[in-house]
Amino acid sequence: MKLTVFGAARTVTGSMHLIEHKGHKLLIDCGTFQGKRDEAYFVNLHFPFDPREIEAMILSHAHIDHSGNIPNLVKQGFSGKIYATDATEDLADIMLRDSGHIQENDIKYINKKRRKRGERALEPIYTQRDAIEAMPFFQRVWYQQKFEPIPGLTVHLVDAGHILGSAAIVIDYQDDQGSQKRLWFSGDIGRFDAPILRDPVLPTGADTLMMECTYGDKPHEQMDDAYDEFIDVIKRTVKRGGKVIVPAFAVGRTQNLTYFLSQAIDDGLIPDVPVVVDSPLAVNASMLYRKHTECFDDETWEFIAEHRMQGLDFHNVIYTRSVDESKALNEWKEPMIIISASGMAESGRILHHLKNNIEDGRNTILIVSWQAPDTLGRRLADRDRKVKIFGEEYYRKAEVVTIGGLSSHAGQSGLVEYALASKDSLKQIILFHGEPDKAQALMDKLAEYPEMPVPVCAEKGQEFDL
Repeated sequence: MKLTVFGAARTVTGSMHLIEHKGHKLLIDCGTFQGKRDEAYFVNLHFPFDPREIEAMILSHAHIDHSGNIPNLVKQGFSGKIYATDATEDLADIMLRDSGHIQENDIKYINKKRRKRGERALEPIYTQRDAIEAMPFFQRVWYQQKFEPIPGLTVHLVDAGHILGSAAIVIDYQDDQGSQKRLWFSGDIGRFDAPILRDPVLPTGADTLMMECTYGDKPHEQMDDAYDEFIDVIKRTVKRGGKVIVPAFAVGRTQNLTYFLSQAIDDGLIPDVPVVVDSPLAVNASMLYRKHTECFDDETWEFIAEHRMQGLDFHNVIYTRSVDESKALNEWKEPMIIISASGMAESGRILHHLKNNIEDGRNTILIVSWQAPDTLGRRLADRDRKVKIFGEEYYRKAEVVTIGGLSSHAGQSGLVEYALASKDSLKQIILFHGEPDKAQALMDKLAEYPEMPVPVCAEKGQEFDL
């Protein structure tokens, strides 16, 4: 069997990996690459393989960096099944439609500038319609359910604990010598004891572990400590009469934050100020969290049993859908917390909230997730004094706070525990979905365990014989 890494290689975006086995081809994930606009457009438009030759695909979870180019894959001739958990399919449906909508709007803006320069107009990589037409290709599977996406591979999915429906992909097969082998693809690994979702399932019996390393350089601070810091940020911002503006991924991060904030207000840990989720996608995703309570952990079920929530229906959280409701938030002068997408502040309503609040020193911009290079979120996290929003320059007067401990990705200690779980069977470890320094730090840490194979940090286009 041969594995080729085509995305999320020495970076944290565009996850896409090709498996070839006895003349058959299987794709794992099909995410969009994020970065400089022109580069991203070219990379996402052109696949490094012929989509018509791919017989099936498995999707680890619905985040756009793993799912976002599926409509383009179908548009270019893919006609097989896309295997995913029930919750992942539901999330992908709303997220891919939203992505198509964003692309349609972005291309209008880009073409307006291109026309002024006398350049030809571009087409969106895909549209909302393309996203809708991709959904019939999905095939729902349950955790632990065995299926055969291509001849010779037996696959099942297990909990990854990252977002609703997220899964690690376990592939059993025979090598050319007839020996039974197992490839364990981690997807994005969640954190142990994180809110709402069940913990990640640790690898067992893996010969090859393909593991993400987003936060391979350091352990996360304890989640309780991170939430204590969050509480302090809210208290001091409210005291000076400001707003807390949180760019957050619509799926996963937003739901974890609303869960925590609702508890904190109920328990009197923070002032009872409005908590607004201002993102149609995040609102829709929160509704799906209510639908898929089968993914919840025991602690969350206890919270439900105490009648403190039904799904994620918190009495002190306001969900906004319409543009008018979003605009009205600018008229509110009182302290409040606004959680809005996108998580890297590259598109969506968060841009309007940043534009309207970044030059007020009473406010706080709270960064709670990893920010890719060349994004507005990264420039804010780096505390740039001047940033461009919608092409206009703004002087940042608002406080910027970064809290890494709220990540839904495992930190270094969690990744080490994950890898060590299969130490008795492992022959190779392939690292992906992490910047080079993060991967190297994890490699150095794993080198402390002589019983472990030496990890390899995958290059884009690198092939592995399994």
